[in-house]
Amino acid sequence: MALAVVIFLLVIGSVVFHFASPWWFTDIAADWGSIDTTITITFWVTGIVFVAVNLFLAYCVYKFRQKDGHTAVYEPENHKLETGLSIVTALGVVAMLAPGLFVWASIVTVPEGASEFEVLGQQWQWQFRYPGADGIMGTADTGHVSESNPFGVNPADPNGQDDVVVNDPVMHLPVGQPVKALLRSSDVLHNYTVPQFRVKMDLVPGLISYLWFDPTKEGRYDILCEELCGIGHFVMRGSVVVDSQANFDSWLAAQPTFAETQSMPAANAAAGQAQYAVCATCHGAQGEGNQALNGPKLAGQQAWYIERQLQHFKDGARGGEGDTAGQTMAPMANMLADANAVRNMAAYIASLPDTPATPTISGDVDNGYDIYDRNCAACHLDDASGTWYTDAPALAGMSDWYFVTQISNFRAGIRGLHPEDDYGELMVGMATAMSGVEEIEDVAAYINTLR
Repeated sequence: MALAVVIFLLVIGSVVFHFASPWWFTDIAADWGSIDTTITITFWVTGIVFVAVNLFLAYCVYKFRQKDGHTAVYEPENHKLETGLSIVTALGVVAMLAPGLFVWASIVTVPEGASEFEVLGQQWQWQFRYPGADGIMGTADTGHVSESNPFGVNPADPNGQDDVVVNDPVMHLPVGQPVKALLRSSDVLHNYTVPQFRVKMDLVPGLISYLWFDPTKEGRYDILCEELCGIGHFVMRGSVVVDSQANFDSWLAAQPTFAETQSMPAANAAAGQAQYAVCATCHGAQGEGNQALNGPKLAGQQAWYIERQLQHFKDGARGGEGDTAGQTMAPMANMLADANAVRNMAAYIASLPDTPATPTISGDVDNGYDIYDRNCAACHLDDASGTWYTDAPALAGMSDWYFVTQISNFRAGIRGLHPEDDYGELMVGMATAMSGVEEIEDVAAYINTLR
């Protein structure tokens, strides 16, 4: 009797929770209401079956409970019952599958006139490419991927020279214009999903998959990877901004073409040397760093990373509230007049002789290894040398006290939460792998062994 009551209450509770739950579909922002309808039909079919089966189970538990004088009846076959269940089951399956087949036919049939863009996924970030003035996207392949050509665009393909490349996890689309997304992966399986658009598709290494949708509502929406793609899967986030046509055109015109990224003049390290004189006060004449002045070691760090951080200080993405040392860097970075000056400075710093910093942090090296190997090595590499591919700077040989300070800042939300610090946001999530300062120091102590 008690078991029957419990089953009955579970059914009632499940139904109430389903309709009262705050976790439901996001507001739709694309012309794919048919997908919502298909999912709703599936909920109704499976919901009715769930209620019917479990209420019947509760009835059987109660009706045929053990009682004195009752005996079991053996009935091996019941053709009428089996025929009825087969018909009802077939109707239920058809009701669930048929709408999906019609919707799928629409998903794989891209409307004429749809514009194209490309989504490139890699551990653990998003990049985007749009056709240029010729309206044709150039060919691309992972064999062409390099630091200067992260999209792998074929440099010999003339159609790719005017392609617009967006090396940033934020993309834009015009409202009310059907678009076809070409999906590529540089490494492992990823998945391109914008919940408000209702469509999703895997990015498979070695081939180009696609999906299409028609954005119907202006706004900013999250791009998610819904394919388990490695340790940084949960922080592989991006954004899509649905704009008016005029705003989209303006944004697109401000992005560089592939040809422009390949013809950028080399940075002038000599010019950067002249500008570095101000930096030497805190960071040392050879970029060796000075802890007393909160100046970390710079020599040995990659130019692309130095360039990005200087630009963040200039833009206000670093040095915000709570970052006392960072706030002193903002006016220093603003002394660099433009992007070329930033590049020149980064090039000079990258040319300085690299002598490993003197260790100042001690800790449990074995525990530090366990944490680093499970969490940090995937991006910063086993030897902590860093790589442009995952936007991970070098850690080995750098100032260990600065590492402790910055990981603590990520954990506290002092660094990495600015809207323009896309890759800093990834670190906010990863920094939680260390429970506190003691474990951060353990990791720093381990990194000190990698110099």
